[in-house]
Amino acid sequence: MKTRTLLCLAAVVLFASLSVASAWLPYKQPIRGVNLGGLFIVEPWLQQDEWNSMGCGSQASEFDCVLHLGQSAANAAFRKHWDTWITQSDIQEIASLGLNTIRIPLGYWIKEDLVYSDSEHFPQGALPYLERVCTWARDAGLYIILDLHGAPGAQQAQNAFTGQFAPTAGFYVSWQYERAIQWLEWMTQIVHTNSMHAYANVGAIELVNEPLQNAASSQAQSMINSYYPNAWKRIRAVEDRLGITPNNRLHIQMMDARWGSGNPNQALTDLYFALYDDHDYVKWTPNVAANRDAYMRFSCHDDRGGNFPVIVGEWSLSTADEDGSQFSLSNSDAVSWYRNWWAAQVMSFEKQTGWIFWTWKVNWIGGRDDWRWGYQQAVQAGVIPKNPAEAYTYNACNGF
Repeated sequence: MKTRTLLCLAAVVLFASLSVASAWLPYKQPIRGVNLGGLFIVEPWLQQDEWNSMGCGSQASEFDCVLHLGQSAANAAFRKHWDTWITQSDIQEIASLGLNTIRIPLGYWIKEDLVYSDSEHFPQGALPYLERVCTWARDAGLYIILDLHGAPGAQQAQNAFTGQFAPTAGFYVSWQYERAIQWLEWMTQIVHTNSMHAYANVGAIELVNEPLQNAASSQAQSMINSYYPNAWKRIRAVEDRLGITPNNRLHIQMMDARWGSGNPNQALTDLYFALYDDHDYVKWTPNVAANRDAYMRFSCHDDRGGNFPVIVGEWSLSTADEDGSQFSLSNSDAVSWYRNWWAAQVMSFEKQTGWIFWTWKVNWIGGRDDWRWGYQQAVQAGVIPKNPAEAYTYNACNGF
């Protein structure tokens, strides 16, 4: 077994070999980033006004909306969404705020020949928009993680982040693994061979977002013992065929053992350029009381140590009682308290490899742009500073 190492290349050499993915991680600083949530997988709760404007109304997921609108009308609606939800000015603003990373959630249906045309319904035509946003991020100097966020068959039931509101989690069988692995092979090939070098800053690919958390279940064990090692081997086989040197291989990211699906390394024999993803939403953390002191105390002492290196790839400022007396945004000290809680989380996560906030922007129900979920809105509200390094100047954890 090879020792797990990280390649840290200075930004000045980032473009030295644009024909391959630069598997760098930001030099001498932690990962600090945002998710581009809602771009290639629309989640109604995250962007209800946008969803309504697309004609999707009360539909539960992308699958349902496409079925409702019909393929042609849906394609037009989603093209307009892809063209406007994240623009080049968004990417430039992300870079201007001292952030160095974006994570892009993707559905398997972006590879359109994987879709069962007689039974699956997803928007078509997204790939050029992915290439465009990756080009913008490359030009802005941002590190990029491509995340298989919506897996074939759905890795969780009744959850729009999978792209479909599936009645059961159907991902955990061999033929769905095969479709996911074909997606990973295809994306690896694109990253390393794109003639326009659009994906030059893609340094990591995530095998699956938020799988089932019952580590003892046959589904989780199947994923750990079958899907993970086979996906790993076939990503590396693509890179071997292309002659990709070790220092330019993709990091392969899996959910950290703390997520609850089991030890991702259990069936792996090669951990070179392994990377791990941990999601830490305090509002859903068991045994943390819904009050300010409990939240601060938890975050100030939150130890995300597990598999190494780990990035906290999703977190937010959302609370269990969002409109309760202590957490209400109408409180006179709401901005200052949420700023300190943001800082406490940042400092905890930066004890590891860093963090990626969920998400960059929101479009809330009835026009309520809740900055507890939107980084851009939180900066505008004065909750998050324009330089995240300021987290260390607030003394947020004094007394906790």
